[in-house]
Amino acid sequence: MLSGKKISIIIPAYNEAGRIGNVLSKIPDFADEIIVVDDGSKDNTAEVAKKYGAKVIRLKENQGKGAAMNTGMKEATGDIIVFIDADGQHNPEEITKLLKPILQDEADFVIGSRLIKVQGKRPLIRKVSNFLSTSLIRLKLGINVKDTQSGFRALKREFLPEIESKRYEVETELLIKAVKKGARVKEVPVERIYGIETGHFRFEDVIRFLKVLFKY
Repeated sequence: MLSGKKISIIIPAYNEAGRIGNVLSKIPDFADEIIVVDDGSKDNTAEVAKKYGAKVIRLKENQGKGAAMNTGMKEATGDIIVFIDADGQHNPEEITKLLKPILQDEADFVIGSRLIKVQGKRPLIRKVSNFLSTSLIRLKLGINVKDTQSGFRALKREFLPEIESKRYEVETELLIKAVKKGARVKEVPVERIYGIETGHFRFEDVIRFLKVLFKY
């Protein structure tokens, strides 16, 4: 618990047995619950997560990041929900940065922006998707968010929406729906290491993003 608020950490994971332990070991002690959603992994991701004390939910088949996040959201009981990827691209010790604006009542939804401090080369498809999402979401919602696709984010429980997206477009759907519910959005700079990226982000995910953008 932090400042009287219960903190839930949700980690969607797929075949991350070699990395998730390092992520879990760095999560701050104030986290009240850590939920790892194993999205149909073929390795021992679930077993490793259990060793670090996380609550593990296993999906029988790989359904996508959105489905894993949605499953975790339904199980989380915290006042503030934090999402972080399982592959070590985010520094769990920076969770405090995301929580501070919420606890100080400066924001309801905080995104860890990877555009300030970046190590390694960003994949071209990521550059394209982020440019599209940033430009179009600014037009749609009228908010100045530079890194709309970051998977490192925190928000108040009351702004959690019903999620329909199954894959990477979930980041866009979550942001749009939260803003439409009245969430105040803020970005904070965080580190991101692209050299170890394990996600299978493809051009078709850009198409899914566009569909979500116009649907909601």
